[in-house]
Amino acid sequence: MSAYLFVISLCVVVIISFFFSLLAKRTNLPSVLMLILLGVGIQQVLLYFGIEPQYFNTLEVLGIVGLIMIVLEAALDLELKRDKWPIIWKSFVIAFISLGFSSVLIAFVTQLFIQNLDFISALIYAIPFSIMSSAIIIPSVSNLLKDKREFMIYESTFSDILGIMFFYFLIENVDASGAGEVAIALGSNIFLTLIISVVLSYALTYIIQNIKTEAKFFLFLAVLVLLYAVAKLFHLSSLLIILMFGLLLRNHKVLLWGKLERWLNDEAIDGLFENFKMITIESSFLVRTFFFVVFGISLSLNTLANWDVWIMSGLFLVILYLIRYVMFFAVERKDIFPQVFLAPRGLISILLFFAIPEDFKVPELESGALLVVIIFTSLIMAWSLISETANARLRNKEKDMKIARQEKLPFKNIKESKLTDIFHNN
Repeated sequence: MSAYLFVISLCVVVIISFFFSLLAKRTNLPSVLMLILLGVGIQQVLLYFGIEPQYFNTLEVLGIVGLIMIVLEAALDLELKRDKWPIIWKSFVIAFISLGFSSVLIAFVTQLFIQNLDFISALIYAIPFSIMSSAIIIPSVSNLLKDKREFMIYESTFSDILGIMFFYFLIENVDASGAGEVAIALGSNIFLTLIISVVLSYALTYIIQNIKTEAKFFLFLAVLVLLYAVAKLFHLSSLLIILMFGLLLRNHKVLLWGKLERWLNDEAIDGLFENFKMITIESSFLVRTFFFVVFGISLSLNTLANWDVWIMSGLFLVILYLIRYVMFFAVERKDIFPQVFLAPRGLISILLFFAIPEDFKVPELESGALLVVIIFTSLIMAWSLISETANARLRNKEKDMKIARQEKLPFKNIKESKLTDIFHNN
């Protein structure tokens, strides 16, 4: 393929992805499904011309950059205020407990289908299935009520971070001699990473506010990726560095006090936040586009012909949604829909699934089950959002009819646009 044809192909993919995003907003069907299907279509075209696509290294690099951008984007969305504390602790509890129980139960189910598979290997495979995708949820819940939207943003972000930490911690401590050694390693890892994250985040924020050149976002993005990679080499929970930097940039008035707050220029930091937010959203869109398309290109569709894959995936889905229902019912107790059904799997699940070390890989567990779970969790989310939109419109219509009856006005005098405005303002 010539360089010009390759560039044209990349541009066409980005343009198609943009229209997919518009279609997703109108239909509530996640654009990730359309991007994966686009990748599968490209794969079939390449195979028709005798080209065998091998894109794992590209997928891994895109996944790492995408992971950083998504966590940074999510952190910039998290506003820490006293009145948001109930949402924060409830979303954390649900994300934490759901991740733990889902991983354990999925690991047990996996052992039923694959003989002689030890529990640790099964648990490593189960974690990617148990992590929600903030990359899908954040752009998909824009039409929900404010409290529900914020709850889902917090929960999906916590799920990403906790799942990634759990996955890499399990791999790195698989040879630990006992629970005490594991607990000490986990505690020291998180404590050390938090200290490093706070210091580096403040230093970066202080430096960036004093840089006068305009081209500084990608400089600091490069620094963040560098810090993430270096911390990963030292087996630290490097995602906390990205999260802390985003939180500090968004909430420096809350997280800093005394001299630390006075050393930061509020006006400069607010301007940086707006620029970072805009460029992060654009960059995340680009990375997600190519990640899911490349994933579709690299998929092995032959695994979908195996009935065990479908049965196993079905059981995984039952476990995921049953645990979510129980957790929401126990913590929230009321108004738990459509949140229970908003649990798509996506970028993080794919990245971790392909990051499983060779020592733990099982030939029988291929990407087919992951593809089925990604597709059906996205479809279930789309159905629940469509239902919620229809119910919201019906509630607003009934409300306006009631107002019309009370004021003795014909309902036809209430403009249709008003219904739409009420819904979107919510």
